[in-house]
Amino acid sequence: MAVEEIHAEMVSSVWKVLVQPGSEVAAGDTLVILESMKMEIPVLTERAGTVRELHVVEGEVLQEGDLIATVDD
Repeated sequence: MAVEEIHAEMVSSVWKVLVQPGSEVAAGDTLVILESMKMEIPVLTERAGTVRELHVVEGEVLQEGDLIATVDD
């Protein structure tokens, strides 16, 4: 089983969470939308599978490298 870990690429805040643990996702689906410097940044999954863990909540401030979610097939 392959697991994809999705990390924040920059300091940002979680503007909107679009999935929950157990959600089925397709490659390219948006998991969360981050906000940084008035820009909305969609965070996408690279693989189809199931969201196993979601490590963020709306309004949370993330640092670069923070874990957002894990997806496995």
